[in-house]
Amino acid sequence: MDLSLRLKNYLLKNGAIEVGYADITHFTPMPHLNSGVVFYITYPKEIIKGMINGPTPEYLEELISLNTRLDALGMKCEEFLIDEGYAAYAQTRKRLGQDFGEFNSFELPHKTIATRAGLGWIGKSALFTTKEYGSALRLSSVLTDAPLDFGKPILKSRCGTCMECRDACPGGAISGLNWNYKLNRNDFYDDKKCEKYALKISEENLGKPDTICGKCIYACPHTQKYIKKS
Repeated sequence: MDLSLRLKNYLLKNGAIEVGYADITHFTPMPHLNSGVVFYITYPKEIIKGMINGPTPEYLEELISLNTRLDALGMKCEEFLIDEGYAAYAQTRKRLGQDFGEFNSFELPHKTIATRAGLGWIGKSALFTTKEYGSALRLSSVLTDAPLDFGKPILKSRCGTCMECRDACPGGAISGLNWNYKLNRNDFYDDKKCEKYALKISEENLGKPDTICGKCIYACPHTQKYIKKS
């Protein structure tokens, strides 16, 4: 069994829902690490079903849990690759820091690797989106020099004329413009407007301000299909 398949099976066995590989030669912050491993875990359906009016305590608890599980999975992936004789660097939250800078992002976002791996696209909400789960998921990634079987990159949105997330955003953060790989995030989405509304709705729903909302996650038709599946 080749390395790509063995690694994918290992990550799936340890909790990943999907795994992909991407050529990140032109994006890597570490020039010697030109392969990206990306994986995601989905939110449970019942958590998302309860979010019609924004974030819930259950959603916040699950978000924290997913972040912890993804970091642990990233370290397992790193260790697996090092044991195979390759260099690897897990992009965990601890290593990247909680503050992702002025635009709430970091040098090589997980979702950039995920689109280059062909796992999905960037929605109008600026969230990574898949046909199977909508945006009801969280990502993490590992940089490596291992030779992996790269997926076919997805370079433009598959949202089409859908405006569900834009119309569901009370903060007016979503312009409705379709993403493509040449756009910067703030060309189609205003993270400051999102943050401003999230602080308000989280204080109302959770009793304390936080930068979480989730209305766009809930509104996505692909998310709705996922949570309605038996």
